[in-house]
Amino acid sequence: MDRFHQINPFAKRDSHTATSITTYKVLSLLTWLLSVVTTVYYDTHAPTDGKYLGGSIWHQNYHHYSGFTQNAVITSIYFVVMFILQLIYTSHLFSSDSTTANAAASVGSHFILNNLLHFAWVMLFVRSHFVWSEIILIINFFNLSSLYFRHATYTKFIHAGAVSWPLAWTFVAIYWNGAIMVPHQHSLVARIFANVFIWSLLGYGLFFIFLYKDYTMGFALSILSASLGVAQFFRQIIAFQWIFAFTIMSVLFVATVLVAVPAWTGRDDFFGNRREPVGDAERAPLLADN
Repeated sequence: MDRFHQINPFAKRDSHTATSITTYKVLSLLTWLLSVVTTVYYDTHAPTDGKYLGGSIWHQNYHHYSGFTQNAVITSIYFVVMFILQLIYTSHLFSSDSTTANAAASVGSHFILNNLLHFAWVMLFVRSHFVWSEIILIINFFNLSSLYFRHATYTKFIHAGAVSWPLAWTFVAIYWNGAIMVPHQHSLVARIFANVFIWSLLGYGLFFIFLYKDYTMGFALSILSASLGVAQFFRQIIAFQWIFAFTIMSVLFVATVLVAVPAWTGRDDFFGNRREPVGDAERAPLLADN
C-alpha cells in the first residue's frame, strides 16, 4: 500500500519534492494552455474533420435548442474568468513560499486531469459525439468532486481556480450536453424533465453554500443560472424554464452574499456578530467551521 501511495499521483500529500513541483508546473501550464487554446478556437470555429456534421461550441448550443441551452455571451465571460482563476492557481506553484507551493501541488494531478478532460470534451462536442462527450463530463465530475471533498480547505484562490469554478461548470454542462444528447429535445416530455432537473442547480449550490460556506461555488452557479435564464427567455418568453432559472439565480446569489459578506468582514453572520480571528484568514471563507 505504501508503494501504491508513492506512485499514485492523486494520493493526498502534505509535501512534495522539488522534482514533483517542477513537473506540476510544466504539466499544469501546458494542459492549461491546451484547454484555453482549444476552447477559444472552437468558440468560433467549426471542425473540418469527422464523419458527423459538427459546429463551433455555440453553433452546437443554438442548433440543438433544449431546456438547458446557455447564453453564449454570459457563459463565454464565465470561461474567461475561470481561465484567469486557473492561471492564478497555477502561479501558486511558482511561489517561493513552500507551504503555498505544496498546497498548489496537492491538487495538481486533478487540475491536470481536468484540463485534459475539458480538452477531450470540446473536441468531441464540436464533432457531435454527444454520448462520448457526456461520458467525459461525468468522469470529470467525479474527478473534481473527489478533489473538492479531499482538498476543500485550501486558500480561496487555489480553491476557486482549480476546484469550485470548474466543478460548477462541469455540473451544469452535464445537463446541457445531456439534453442535447437525447432525441426530441423539443418534446413535451423533454421540457417537463428540464423543468424538474433545473432545480438540482439550486439544491447543489445551497449544499455547498451552507454546509461548506463556499461562496465561490455560489457565485459560479449564479452566473451559469443567469446564462441559462437569458438563453431560455430569448428562446421562448411564455415558458417556465427561464422563470425557474432566474429564481434559482436569485436565491443562490442572496445565499452567497449571506455567506460571503461575513467571510470578507470577519463576522460570524450577516447581521454583524463578530467572530474570533482564525489562523489563516484566506481559508476562513471555505469550511470556516469544519
